[in-house]
Amino acid sequence: MNLKNRIKPTRKKLFLLVGLFIIAGVFLLASGKKNVFIKSSKIIADTSLVKEHLTALTQTPQFRNHKNIEQLNAVADYIHQTFNTYGDSTAYQEYKVHGKIYKNVITSFRTENKKRIIIGAHYDVCGNQQGADDNATGVTALLELARMLEGQKLNYRIDLVAYTLEEPPYFRTENMGSYVHAKYLKDNKIDVYGMASVEMIGYFRDEKGSQGFPIGFLSWFYGDKGDFITLVKKFSGAGPFVKNFIENFKGSEQIKTETFSAPKFVAGIDFSDHLNYWHFDFPALMITDSSFFRNKNYHESTDTLETLDIKRMTKVIDATFLSIIHLK
Repeated sequence: MNLKNRIKPTRKKLFLLVGLFIIAGVFLLASGKKNVFIKSSKIIADTSLVKEHLTALTQTPQFRNHKNIEQLNAVADYIHQTFNTYGDSTAYQEYKVHGKIYKNVITSFRTENKKRIIIGAHYDVCGNQQGADDNATGVTALLELARMLEGQKLNYRIDLVAYTLEEPPYFRTENMGSYVHAKYLKDNKIDVYGMASVEMIGYFRDEKGSQGFPIGFLSWFYGDKGDFITLVKKFSGAGPFVKNFIENFKGSEQIKTETFSAPKFVAGIDFSDHLNYWHFDFPALMITDSSFFRNKNYHESTDTLETLDIKRMTKVIDATFLSIIHLK
């Protein structure tokens, strides 16, 4: 090999290394920002209700995947009934896929406000499994947020949306419930301040080596313990909603929180419903325990209720609630 051919791969490695350290610098700046102080609330997530919802969602006669349409409908009805208890208005958003009707479930608060915020989570699972962390935890957060938001003074209209068909084989297709919902908002020119996807928020570990990363050296900055919640945002141009939400979430001081931002080629950045809001140019972020980078039960039959940390999960719900009610 001549010298010219040897220089080319060396330059490529150098550019890659520089790029990775630039990314790392962004991570550090994002996680090192000073928090604002957010006043606490007397309204907090109820551990007993959280357990009740998680049980209802996971202990079902059939698995809530795309093949078991009757079970999906039963879960949708449970969500609708709970939403309807607290929301100003509650409705199904129905659409057809291969001749079958699938349903998003939506409840709204302070519908007199023009500009709205979307808080969403998917209720379907991948294959034959309970899907406790993925994503009964996210849906349970919506159900508790509905109770907590009832009667609150809010600066925005809040829409809580439970999506269907987030999981394979429909992930990254126009059949995702979140794609259908985001497209509806775009087509109808609805004024959206921002969106937060609640995607797996119940798995925490304090042991060393329990946290993985898409790029190994990130453990130098974040540590290797799975004891934090992650707020995932766009690498650039996230917008004021995302900035405000993150400041409020961290400022609530409910749970150890890190901010993660990287280009789309980094695995996991867009692995949830927020990707469809990004597609339609709505500001969006993801609230997550980092999914398969921590929870090895991901998409496995071992993703069960017994593996969840209910106490820390409720703190994530509390932080989300405080973020919403203090949004400017």
